[in-house]
Amino acid sequence: MAIDLNGVKLFADGADRAGILNLRDHPMVKGFTTNPTLMRSAGIDDFESFALDLLQLVPDRPVSFEVFSDDFDDMEDQARKIASWGDNVFVKVPISNTRGDSSAELQQRLAGAGVKINVTALMTVAQVERTVATLAGGPPAFISVFAGRIADTGRDPIPIMRDSLAAMTGASNLELIWASTRELLNVVQAASIGCHIITVTHDLLNKLPTLGRDLDEFSLDTVKMFHRDAEHAGYSL
Repeated sequence: MAIDLNGVKLFADGADRAGILNLRDHPMVKGFTTNPTLMRSAGIDDFESFALDLLQLVPDRPVSFEVFSDDFDDMEDQARKIASWGDNVFVKVPISNTRGDSSAELQQRLAGAGVKINVTALMTVAQVERTVATLAGGPPAFISVFAGRIADTGRDPIPIMRDSLAAMTGASNLELIWASTRELLNVVQAASIGCHIITVTHDLLNKLPTLGRDLDEFSLDTVKMFHRDAEHAGYSL
């Protein structure tokens, strides 16, 4: 089955250099995103060296790096430095600091300075509406709504994502990211509502060929897998 993404762009989410190299030439990957948690998990201990190396590998598509200070003045200094590394750089700024203080004023200052930002960790339409009011009409920017984490609370993220898109109507410089993706179905869901971008892990990208597979055929392949693995394990009763 041909994969119809209805215009939604796939951004690879991760910080593993080998994985990024592998995905760099994937025709469906239109950008890359990272965050401090992914970088720590990948064993990155030098933020700047990793980022500059990644930008050498990927000079032609958007790449997002996140500030890590909890102080807005320090965040601004970090954001300006990160932005200086390349025209394809988007600086990830959290929707608030760890005390819950809004980063809207910081977003406004950075956008006013021409910094491309990716406002991250949003989970409500109200947060999206405020971010749109802050950034509409400025330089290109992403708004990352963590649909996967919304789903982790037992809520259906689709109404929130759909309302977020509606809130962005007319703001042509802004794109909505379906972030924190959990399963391949999310790609279909994002495409069905016309979301601009969805982040996907390497594992999910590898599953894309299963979209639309015949379920009887998929069932038989699963049976064959169980049988093959039992044989290889040498199980007996």
